[in-house]
Amino acid sequence: MTSAFVFPGQGSQAVGMGRALAEAYPAARAVFEEVDQALGAKLSAVIWDGPEDRLVLTENAQPALMAVSMAVIRALEAEGIAVPTAAAYVAGHSLGEYSALAAAGSLGVADAARLLRIRGRAMQQAVPVGEGAMAALLGLDLEAAREVADEAAAAGGVCQVANDNAPGQVVVSGSRAAVERAMELAREKGAMKAVSLPVSAPFHCALMAPAAEAMQAALEEVTISPPAVPLVANVVAAPISKPDEIRRRLVEQVTGTVRWREGVLRMAADGVTMLYEIGAGRVLTGLAKRIDRALKATTVGTPDDVAALLAAQGDD
Repeated sequence: MTSAFVFPGQGSQAVGMGRALAEAYPAARAVFEEVDQALGAKLSAVIWDGPEDRLVLTENAQPALMAVSMAVIRALEAEGIAVPTAAAYVAGHSLGEYSALAAAGSLGVADAARLLRIRGRAMQQAVPVGEGAMAALLGLDLEAAREVADEAAAAGGVCQVANDNAPGQVVVSGSRAAVERAMELAREKGAMKAVSLPVSAPFHCALMAPAAEAMQAALEEVTISPPAVPLVANVVAAPISKPDEIRRRLVEQVTGTVRWREGVLRMAADGVTMLYEIGAGRVLTGLAKRIDRALKATTVGTPDDVAALLAAQGDD
């Protein structure tokens, strides 16, 4: 069985995530300590004790989710399961790409934490609160969603496909009025639902250009090594390994579409039959089953999950 490790994005966070891992594995606890030190703040206290309104802030949620994913990776390593031998690919949804790169040894944990703090703040500051919006268009395929976004933008403002998550689940992002027009157009074109998302900024669209500039400057200051296994990058839905290309794609990803559906299909076409969602939540596990019914997927986010993965490895 060929596996890939995939890493969740924003929205998967929950107060208390990762605490059991830190209590069970010293190597997992060390990740949270390293992240606290890198940020000069006790993010671990916010992760484990809240309050939730602080954890969901973009500048906190992004490094927090990476910390939990890396705590899982360190717990797995303590049990003899390492990325180079256990996974053919890594991939991450939006900020999850940083977690994936850290797991594959391409980025250091401290650098990933600092980059995600910068990324979160830059994305939040790129657009004044209330001026942007995102919406999920359910029941439309990618092409139909793209046509809706283009038509909405033609009447003024920015509206682009932000996430192609799964068949019939496409997210658009942009100026609030344009996104609201897209929601109406989607319903007219037969979407089952058009749902406004509770986000603090319009991610993955042209309005994020100031954040892309901030990330280009920040990424030039860190060392990126070739990953132990290729990263299936969001913006190209294909494997990449060269540090210069990784840096470039991470910048493009801030304003570009997260091509998650295509990336998962690419891994499946290359022989991947099992996805392990490493970290908090179950979002990517749910999407996998909608993208390709033949794919198996499971989450690894607690000591019990680690034990289950160990047992499954023993059965193979």
